[in-house]
Amino acid sequence: MVYGFLYPMIVFPNCKINLGLHVVSKRPDGFHELETVFYPLPLTDALEVLSPGTLSFTTSGIDVPGDQTDNLCLKAWRLLKQDFPELPAVNIHLHKNIPIGAGLGGGSADAAFMLQLLNNRFQLDLSKEQLINYAAVLGSDCPFFIENKAVYATGRGEIMQPIDLDLSGWSFVLVYPAVHINTGWAFGRITPQAPTRSLQESIMQPLATWKDTISNDFETAVFSAHPELAIIKENLYTAGAVYAAMSGSGSAFVGIFPKNKIGDLHFHPAYKVFVL
Repeated sequence: MVYGFLYPMIVFPNCKINLGLHVVSKRPDGFHELETVFYPLPLTDALEVLSPGTLSFTTSGIDVPGDQTDNLCLKAWRLLKQDFPELPAVNIHLHKNIPIGAGLGGGSADAAFMLQLLNNRFQLDLSKEQLINYAAVLGSDCPFFIENKAVYATGRGEIMQPIDLDLSGWSFVLVYPAVHINTGWAFGRITPQAPTRSLQESIMQPLATWKDTISNDFETAVFSAHPELAIIKENLYTAGAVYAAMSGSGSAFVGIFPKNKIGDLHFHPAYKVFVL
């Protein structure tokens, strides 16, 4: 299943969730060897591009922190401009709806969709493989959004193998508690170790088994510092989730429910809850 279809001048970058996440080892380059499954969900931003002759970037929706000139959408344009000098300056508007810093890959999705939009809008004739290579320059999660299908990912997350995983018969609840988890801090509290069972094998088992076989290595460290987040996972199971976990390094959580059979959801009123 693929979400986020392209339109002539506007695209709708979708989020992803991590189904399981193992930190396997520390690499010589300072990064960590990971094992995870990325799965796309239809919670989207909106990204619009016009070509007025000047380069600009504006946002609406959720506030985008930091220096906007460093936004990944602009970086995607600059990256292509290096190899395609004829690429015109564009006016970019991003309506942000996917929570930021939540482990949902929203920024990576925006960058990847920007590459695809420019490729289609200005007929750059880049292949999928070329787009994936450009996306990898922008971030480890970005290549996933070029394929935008379920994948088993290793390396830093950039080595992807498609898997036959269709969860369209289930309902999803995403919960974002607006707690910022610093990724570097989270990695620093994990002792890498190889899992006893490959996630690639576990993910192919019935979903009812995932609760006992699929884990996120970041949860122990994050829950110890933020015990209120463990309650989110408990509440998802109480509401009838078959599987619930933190996505990525957090702090968003995903609950997978039988289709249209979501029980009462009890969360702090400040939390953002998305039913998909």
